[in-house]
Amino acid sequence: MQWTRVRDWLIGALGMLLVLGVAVGVLWWVASSPAGADGGAPAITESGSPTPPEPPVGPPAGLSGDEVWFADLQLEAGAVVAAGSTLRDVRAEGQGVVTGPAGLIADRLTVDATVPFDAVAAELGGGAVVRPADDGQVTVLRSVEVLGRDLPVTATGTVDVEGGRLVMEPRSIDLGGPGFLSDGIAALVRRFVTIEHEIEGLPEGLVLREVAVRDDGFRATLRGEDVALAR
Repeated sequence: MQWTRVRDWLIGALGMLLVLGVAVGVLWWVASSPAGADGGAPAITESGSPTPPEPPVGPPAGLSGDEVWFADLQLEAGAVVAAGSTLRDVRAEGQGVVTGPAGLIADRLTVDATVPFDAVAAELGGGAVVRPADDGQVTVLRSVEVLGRDLPVTATGTVDVEGGRLVMEPRSIDLGGPGFLSDGIAALVRRFVTIEHEIEGLPEGLVLREVAVRDDGFRATLRGEDVALAR
């Protein structure tokens, strides 16, 4: 009877985790090589990001009979949509996961997923196109109305992590005209080509830590502790 009960908990917990990964998009982990190892741009890391701790060596003290503890759990999904955010090639690893009456709680959760360029471009509007540039940078192309005229704008900059958001502040803005004209209007259009993207639909405690520009989008890594996956 005891084994049957444990087996039922294991099956139920795994099923809950799979449904949660598809429907809510909260368990992601990257199984690929470290950023930059395959020729991609190095990851941009927010200052002060903690080093992922070692996995727990045993269950927590006081684990009750109606709770199940997992040293670690991994999940992969080709695509996840949550709260309007679209993520692809989503992978996750939860460490010290306990499931029971209180819900599904992970001591530590590490998430890695790709934010498609199209999703970020849609936020900018104006028919924007976002694409990778040289030296790990990103380029934004769009049309901006200035003084009743539509101007094509090309902006390029480095991607950073600021306040848990994916940010690109343009380092160069080209309007396709004379230099003095571009310089004079650049300040007016800067906000239209600045990227400030927040990955939504995540459980409280998961924070964006690293981002790198890849051929198919922004590769984002998020980490958190004591993350409630379901209650």
